[in-house]
Amino acid sequence: MSKFSGLGGRLYRGETSVDFIGKRRRWYGLSILFVLISIGSLALQGLHLGIEFKGGSSFTVTTNSPSVEKARSAVQATGVDGELIVQILGQDKVRVQTGSLETADNNAVQDALAATFAVDVATIDTQIIGPSWGEEITRKALYGLFGFLFVIMIYLAMALEPKMAIAAIVAVIHDVFITVGIYALVGFDVTPATVIGFLTILGYSLYDTVVVFDKVRENTKSITASSTKTYSQAVNLAVNQTIVRSANTSIVALLPVAAILFVGAGLLGAGTLKDLSLALFIGLIVGTYSSIFIAPPILASLREREPAMQALAKRVSARSGASTPSTVGGSPSLQNIARGPRNQPKRKGRK
Repeated sequence: MSKFSGLGGRLYRGETSVDFIGKRRRWYGLSILFVLISIGSLALQGLHLGIEFKGGSSFTVTTNSPSVEKARSAVQATGVDGELIVQILGQDKVRVQTGSLETADNNAVQDALAATFAVDVATIDTQIIGPSWGEEITRKALYGLFGFLFVIMIYLAMALEPKMAIAAIVAVIHDVFITVGIYALVGFDVTPATVIGFLTILGYSLYDTVVVFDKVRENTKSITASSTKTYSQAVNLAVNQTIVRSANTSIVALLPVAAILFVGAGLLGAGTLKDLSLALFIGLIVGTYSSIFIAPPILASLREREPAMQALAKRVSARSGASTPSTVGGSPSLQNIARGPRNQPKRKGRK
Protein backbone atom coordinates (compact mmCIF):
# COMPACT_ATOMS: atom_id res chain seq x y z
CA MET A 1 0.00 0.00 0.00
CA SER A 2 2.87 2.37 0.82
CA LYS A 3 4.42 1.69 -2.58
CA PHE A 4 1.09 2.50 -4.25
CA SER A 5 0.72 5.74 -2.31
CA GLY A 6 4.34 6.59 -3.11
CA LEU A 7 3.64 6.07 -6.79
CA GLY A 8 0.64 8.36 -6.52
CA GLY A 9 2.81 11.04 -4.94
CA ARG A 10 5.40 10.79 -7.70
CA LEU A 11 2.68 10.97 -10.34
CA TYR A 12 1.18 14.05 -8.70
CA ARG A 13 4.55 15.85 -8.48
CA GLY A 14 5.43 14.94 -12.04
CA GLU A 15 8.45 12.84 -11.04
CA THR A 16 6.89 9.84 -12.80
CA SER A 17 4.59 10.25 -15.76
CA VAL A 18 2.54 8.10 -18.13
CA ASP A 19 2.08 9.58 -21.59
CA PHE A 20 -1.69 9.35 -21.90
CA ILE A 21 -2.04 12.26 -24.33
CA GLY A 22 0.89 11.38 -26.56
CA LYS A 23 -0.50 7.88 -27.14
CA ARG A 24 -4.00 9.11 -27.90
CA ARG A 25 -4.18 7.26 -31.22
CA ARG A 26 -3.74 3.98 -29.37
CA TRP A 27 -6.70 4.75 -27.09
CA TYR A 28 -8.78 5.99 -30.01
CA GLY A 29 -8.07 2.77 -31.88
CA LEU A 30 -9.17 0.66 -28.90
CA SER A 31 -12.39 2.67 -28.56
CA ILE A 32 -13.09 2.40 -32.29
CA LEU A 33 -12.71 -1.39 -31.98
CA PHE A 34 -15.28 -1.53 -29.18
CA VAL A 35 -17.60 0.81 -31.08
CA LEU A 36 -17.41 -1.43 -34.16
CA ILE A 37 -18.20 -4.46 -31.99
CA SER A 38 -21.17 -2.56 -30.58
CA ILE A 39 -22.38 -1.64 -34.06
CA GLY A 40 -22.06 -5.25 -35.16
CA SER A 41 -23.94 -6.61 -32.16
CA LEU A 42 -26.71 -4.02 -32.58
CA ALA A 43 -27.01 -4.73 -36.31
CA LEU A 44 -26.98 -8.52 -36.01
CA GLN A 45 -28.79 -9.12 -32.72
CA GLY A 46 -30.35 -5.82 -31.74
CA LEU A 47 -31.56 -4.96 -28.28
CA HIS A 48 -33.82 -7.34 -26.40
CA LEU A 49 -36.44 -4.91 -25.23
CA GLY A 50 -38.47 -5.87 -22.19
CA ILE A 51 -42.24 -5.96 -22.25
CA GLU A 52 -42.27 -2.52 -20.64
CA PHE A 53 -41.09 -1.08 -23.98
CA LYS A 54 -42.68 -3.36 -26.58
CA GLY A 55 -45.76 -4.48 -24.70
CA GLY A 56 -46.77 -8.01 -23.72
CA SER A 57 -47.81 -10.20 -20.82
CA SER A 58 -45.82 -11.45 -17.85
CA PHE A 59 -46.78 -14.38 -15.63
CA THR A 60 -44.88 -15.09 -12.40
CA VAL A 61 -45.62 -18.41 -10.69
CA THR A 62 -44.51 -19.19 -7.13
CA THR A 63 -43.87 -22.91 -6.76
CA ASN A 64 -41.63 -25.31 -4.88
CA SER A 65 -40.36 -26.88 -8.09
CA PRO A 66 -39.78 -24.16 -10.73
CA SER A 67 -38.89 -25.51 -14.15
CA VAL A 68 -38.22 -23.69 -17.41
CA GLU A 69 -39.11 -26.75 -19.49
CA LYS A 70 -42.46 -27.29 -17.76
CA ALA A 71 -43.43 -23.63 -18.06
CA ARG A 72 -42.46 -23.47 -21.72
CA SER A 73 -44.35 -26.67 -22.55
CA ALA A 74 -47.45 -25.47 -20.71
CA VAL A 75 -47.57 -22.19 -22.63
CA GLN A 76 -46.84 -23.80 -25.99
CA ALA A 77 -49.64 -26.29 -25.40
CA THR A 78 -52.13 -23.40 -25.38
CA GLY A 79 -51.19 -22.54 -28.96
CA VAL A 80 -49.73 -19.12 -28.15
CA ASP A 81 -47.34 -18.05 -30.90
CA GLY A 82 -44.55 -15.49 -30.89
CA GLU A 83 -41.55 -14.82 -28.67
CA LEU A 84 -41.52 -16.66 -25.37
CA ILE A 85 -39.09 -15.86 -22.54
CA VAL A 86 -38.97 -18.12 -19.48
CA GLN A 87 -36.72 -17.36 -16.49
CA ILE A 88 -36.16 -18.79 -13.01
CA LEU A 89 -36.27 -16.13 -10.28
CA GLY A 90 -34.63 -17.17 -7.05
CA GLN A 91 -35.47 -20.60 -5.68
CA ASP A 92 -39.23 -20.67 -5.96
CA LYS A 93 -40.41 -18.54 -8.87
CA VAL A 94 -40.65 -18.93 -12.61
CA ARG A 95 -41.51 -16.02 -14.91
CA VAL A 96 -42.99 -16.34 -18.36
CA GLN A 97 -43.07 -13.38 -20.76
CA THR A 98 -45.04 -13.40 -24.01
CA GLY A 99 -46.08 -10.90 -26.62
CA SER A 100 -49.40 -9.09 -26.54
CA LEU A 101 -52.23 -11.57 -25.95
CA GLU A 102 -55.97 -11.46 -26.28
CA THR A 103 -58.04 -11.91 -23.13
CA ALA A 104 -58.88 -15.53 -24.01
CA ASP A 105 -55.24 -16.42 -24.66
CA ASN A 106 -54.18 -14.66 -21.47
CA ASN A 107 -56.63 -16.72 -19.40
CA ALA A 108 -55.56 -19.91 -21.16
CA VAL A 109 -51.92 -19.32 -20.25
CA GLN A 110 -52.81 -18.68 -16.62
CA ASP A 111 -54.87 -21.88 -16.45
CA ALA A 112 -52.11 -23.92 -18.09
CA LEU A 113 -49.45 -22.64 -15.69
CA ALA A 114 -51.70 -23.18 -12.68
CA ALA A 115 -52.40 -26.77 -13.74
CA THR A 116 -48.74 -27.51 -14.53
CA PHE A 117 -47.36 -26.28 -11.21
CA ALA A 118 -50.41 -27.20 -9.11
CA VAL A 119 -51.10 -23.69 -7.84
CA ASP A 120 -54.19 -21.52 -7.69
CA VAL A 121 -54.75 -19.15 -10.60
CA ALA A 122 -55.20 -16.24 -8.19
CA THR A 123 -51.63 -16.69 -6.90
CA ILE A 124 -50.12 -16.10 -10.34
CA ASP A 125 -48.78 -12.55 -10.64
CA THR A 126 -49.97 -11.36 -14.05
CA GLN A 127 -48.97 -8.09 -15.73
CA ILE A 128 -50.40 -6.97 -19.05
CA ILE A 129 -48.73 -4.05 -20.83
CA GLY A 130 -50.21 -2.67 -24.02
CA PRO A 131 -48.05 -1.57 -26.99
CA SER A 132 -49.14 2.07 -26.63
CA TRP A 133 -47.95 2.17 -23.02
CA GLY A 134 -44.64 0.62 -24.09
CA GLU A 135 -44.20 3.30 -26.76
CA GLU A 136 -44.86 5.98 -24.15
CA ILE A 137 -42.20 4.52 -21.85
CA THR A 138 -39.70 4.41 -24.74
CA ARG A 139 -40.40 8.01 -25.68
CA LYS A 140 -40.01 9.22 -22.10
CA ALA A 141 -36.74 7.31 -21.73
CA LEU A 142 -35.33 8.98 -24.84
CA TYR A 143 -36.53 12.39 -23.65
CA GLY A 144 -34.81 11.82 -20.34
CA LEU A 145 -31.55 10.80 -22.02
CA PHE A 146 -31.40 13.73 -24.46
CA GLY A 147 -32.56 16.19 -21.81
CA PHE A 148 -29.83 14.97 -19.49
CA LEU A 149 -27.14 15.45 -22.16
CA PHE A 150 -28.42 18.93 -23.06
CA VAL A 151 -28.55 20.22 -19.49
CA ILE A 152 -25.15 18.75 -18.63
CA MET A 153 -23.55 20.29 -21.71
CA ILE A 154 -24.86 23.75 -20.80
CA TYR A 155 -23.70 23.36 -17.19
CA LEU A 156 -20.20 22.22 -18.16
CA ALA A 157 -19.86 25.03 -20.68
CA MET A 158 -20.73 27.55 -17.97
CA ALA A 159 -18.81 25.94 -15.10
CA LEU A 160 -15.68 24.95 -17.02
CA GLU A 161 -15.08 25.68 -20.72
CA PRO A 162 -17.14 25.07 -23.87
CA LYS A 163 -14.51 22.73 -25.32
CA MET A 164 -14.39 20.81 -22.06
CA ALA A 165 -18.15 20.37 -22.34
CA ILE A 166 -17.77 19.05 -25.90
CA ALA A 167 -15.06 16.57 -24.85
CA ALA A 168 -17.13 15.40 -21.87
CA ILE A 169 -20.27 14.85 -23.96
CA VAL A 170 -18.29 12.91 -26.59
CA ALA A 171 -16.94 10.69 -23.80
CA VAL A 172 -20.46 10.17 -22.41
CA ILE A 173 -21.86 9.20 -25.82
CA HIS A 174 -18.90 6.83 -26.14
CA ASP A 175 -19.81 5.24 -22.80
CA VAL A 176 -23.49 4.82 -23.62
CA PHE A 177 -22.82 3.41 -27.07
CA ILE A 178 -20.38 0.77 -25.85
CA THR A 179 -22.60 -0.16 -22.89
CA VAL A 180 -25.63 -0.57 -25.14
CA GLY A 181 -23.56 -2.61 -27.58
CA ILE A 182 -22.42 -4.96 -24.82
CA TYR A 183 -26.04 -5.29 -23.71
CA ALA A 184 -26.99 -6.34 -27.23
CA LEU A 185 -24.05 -8.74 -27.39
CA VAL A 186 -24.90 -10.40 -24.07
CA GLY A 187 -28.61 -10.52 -24.89
CA PHE A 188 -29.99 -9.15 -21.61
CA ASP A 189 -33.40 -7.51 -21.64
CA VAL A 190 -33.56 -3.73 -21.64
CA THR A 191 -36.00 -2.64 -18.94
CA PRO A 192 -36.75 0.65 -17.14
CA ALA A 193 -34.18 -0.44 -14.55
CA THR A 194 -31.62 -0.60 -17.36
CA VAL A 195 -32.44 2.98 -18.37
CA ILE A 196 -31.98 4.06 -14.75
CA GLY A 197 -28.61 2.33 -14.78
CA PHE A 198 -27.64 4.14 -18.00
CA LEU A 199 -28.50 7.53 -16.53
CA THR A 200 -26.58 6.66 -13.35
CA ILE A 201 -23.41 5.75 -15.23
CA LEU A 202 -23.68 8.96 -17.24
CA GLY A 203 -23.57 10.92 -14.01
CA TYR A 204 -20.65 8.88 -12.67
CA SER A 205 -18.69 9.19 -15.91
CA LEU A 206 -19.21 12.95 -15.94
CA TYR A 207 -18.19 13.19 -12.29
CA ASP A 208 -14.89 11.47 -13.00
CA THR A 209 -14.32 13.59 -16.12
CA VAL A 210 -15.08 16.83 -14.29
CA VAL A 211 -12.50 15.94 -11.62
CA VAL A 212 -9.85 15.56 -14.33
CA PHE A 213 -10.94 18.71 -16.16
CA ASP A 214 -10.91 20.76 -12.97
CA LYS A 215 -7.26 19.80 -12.51
CA VAL A 216 -6.60 20.64 -16.15
CA ARG A 217 -8.08 24.08 -15.63
CA GLU A 218 -5.89 24.58 -12.57
CA ASN A 219 -2.76 23.53 -14.47
CA THR A 220 -3.52 25.70 -17.52
CA LYS A 221 -4.78 28.84 -15.77
CA SER A 222 -1.80 30.96 -16.89
CA ILE A 223 -0.11 28.57 -19.26
CA THR A 224 0.39 31.10 -22.07
CA ALA A 225 2.35 33.37 -19.74
CA SER A 226 5.12 30.79 -19.45
CA SER A 227 6.90 28.56 -21.90
CA THR A 228 7.58 25.54 -19.76
CA LYS A 229 4.77 23.22 -20.92
CA THR A 230 2.49 22.85 -23.91
CA TYR A 231 -1.23 22.49 -23.35
CA SER A 232 -1.04 18.75 -24.05
CA GLN A 233 1.75 18.35 -21.51
CA ALA A 234 -0.29 20.21 -18.89
CA VAL A 235 -3.33 18.00 -19.61
CA ASN A 236 -1.17 14.89 -19.35
CA LEU A 237 0.12 16.07 -15.96
CA ALA A 238 -3.45 16.61 -14.76
CA VAL A 239 -4.42 13.07 -15.79
CA ASN A 240 -1.41 11.65 -13.95
CA GLN A 241 -2.29 13.70 -10.88
CA THR A 242 -5.87 12.40 -10.75
CA ILE A 243 -5.48 8.81 -11.97
CA VAL A 244 -4.95 7.37 -8.50
CA ARG A 245 -8.13 9.06 -7.27
CA SER A 246 -10.06 7.80 -10.29
CA ALA A 247 -8.82 4.25 -9.73
CA ASN A 248 -9.70 4.34 -6.02
CA THR A 249 -13.21 5.71 -6.53
CA SER A 250 -13.89 3.27 -9.38
CA ILE A 251 -12.81 0.23 -7.36
CA VAL A 252 -14.85 1.34 -4.35
CA ALA A 253 -17.90 1.87 -6.58
CA LEU A 254 -17.46 -1.44 -8.43
CA LEU A 255 -17.29 -3.60 -5.31
CA PRO A 256 -20.92 -3.15 -4.16
CA VAL A 257 -22.18 -3.23 -7.75
CA ALA A 258 -20.34 -6.51 -8.32
CA ALA A 259 -21.87 -7.86 -5.11
CA ILE A 260 -25.36 -6.93 -6.35
CA LEU A 261 -24.68 -8.41 -9.79
CA PHE A 262 -23.07 -11.72 -8.84
CA VAL A 263 -24.65 -12.35 -5.45
CA GLY A 264 -27.99 -10.57 -5.51
CA ALA A 265 -28.93 -11.25 -9.12
CA GLY A 266 -27.04 -14.52 -9.51
CA LEU A 267 -28.20 -16.26 -6.35
CA LEU A 268 -31.47 -14.52 -5.60
CA GLY A 269 -32.47 -14.18 -9.23
CA ALA A 270 -33.93 -10.69 -8.89
CA GLY A 271 -34.54 -9.46 -12.42
CA THR A 272 -34.56 -5.76 -11.58
CA LEU A 273 -31.31 -6.07 -9.65
CA LYS A 274 -29.72 -7.86 -12.58
CA ASP A 275 -30.77 -5.24 -15.11
CA LEU A 276 -29.65 -2.34 -12.93
CA SER A 277 -26.39 -3.84 -11.69
CA LEU A 278 -25.22 -5.04 -15.12
CA ALA A 279 -25.67 -1.57 -16.61
CA LEU A 280 -23.82 -0.05 -13.65
CA PHE A 281 -21.00 -2.60 -13.74
CA ILE A 282 -20.29 -2.15 -17.45
CA GLY A 283 -20.83 1.60 -17.35
CA LEU A 284 -18.50 2.20 -14.41
CA ILE A 285 -15.64 0.44 -16.17
CA VAL A 286 -16.25 2.18 -19.50
CA GLY A 287 -16.80 5.55 -17.79
CA THR A 288 -13.53 5.33 -15.89
CA TYR A 289 -11.73 4.43 -19.11
CA SER A 290 -13.22 7.35 -21.05
CA SER A 291 -12.49 9.90 -18.30
CA ILE A 292 -8.78 9.06 -18.56
CA PHE A 293 -8.14 7.89 -22.11
CA ILE A 294 -10.83 9.63 -24.20
CA ALA A 295 -12.02 12.96 -22.76
CA PRO A 296 -8.58 14.51 -21.93
CA PRO A 297 -7.03 13.65 -25.34
CA ILE A 298 -10.07 15.07 -27.15
CA LEU A 299 -9.81 18.26 -25.09
CA ALA A 300 -6.10 18.54 -25.83
CA SER A 301 -6.74 18.06 -29.56
CA LEU A 302 -9.40 20.78 -29.57
CA ARG A 303 -7.29 23.30 -27.63
CA GLU A 304 -4.04 22.63 -29.51
CA ARG A 305 -5.71 23.94 -32.67
CA GLU A 306 -6.02 27.42 -31.18
CA PRO A 307 -3.42 29.94 -32.44
CA ALA A 308 -2.37 30.84 -28.88
CA MET A 309 -1.67 27.20 -28.04
CA GLN A 310 0.17 26.65 -31.30
CA ALA A 311 2.37 29.66 -30.54
CA LEU A 312 2.95 28.30 -27.04
CA ALA A 313 3.99 24.94 -28.46
CA LYS A 314 6.53 26.66 -30.73
CA ARG A 315 7.97 28.61 -27.79
CA VAL A 316 8.24 25.50 -25.66
CA SER A 317 9.89 23.62 -28.54
CA ALA A 318 12.36 26.44 -29.17
CA ARG A 319 13.18 26.76 -25.49
CA SER A 320 13.69 23.04 -24.99
CA GLY A 321 15.83 22.90 -28.13
CA ALA A 322 18.02 25.76 -26.93
CA SER A 323 18.45 24.51 -23.38
CA THR A 324 18.88 20.83 -24.16
CA PRO A 325 21.96 19.67 -26.08
CA SER A 326 21.13 17.82 -29.24
CA THR A 327 22.03 14.18 -29.07
CA VAL A 328 23.22 11.63 -31.56
CA GLY A 329 22.92 8.04 -30.48
CA GLY A 330 22.10 9.09 -26.93
CA SER A 331 25.23 11.24 -26.42
CA PRO A 332 25.69 15.00 -26.79
CA SER A 333 26.88 15.99 -30.25
CA LEU A 334 30.35 17.38 -30.62
CA GLN A 335 29.05 20.82 -31.58
CA ASN A 336 27.33 21.26 -28.20
CA ILE A 337 30.08 19.97 -25.91
CA ALA A 338 31.12 22.72 -23.52
CA ARG A 339 34.58 24.00 -24.27
CA GLY A 340 37.11 25.39 -21.85
CA PRO A 341 38.21 29.06 -21.80
CA ARG A 342 39.84 30.25 -24.98
CA ASN A 343 43.36 31.81 -24.92
CA GLN A 344 43.12 35.43 -26.07
CA PRO A 345 45.71 36.55 -28.66
CA LYS A 346 48.42 38.77 -27.34
CA ARG A 347 48.59 42.33 -28.56
CA LYS A 348 51.69 43.54 -30.26
CA GLY A 349 54.06 45.44 -28.05
CA ARG A 350 53.29 43.36 -25.01
CA LYS A 351 55.75 40.93 -23.60
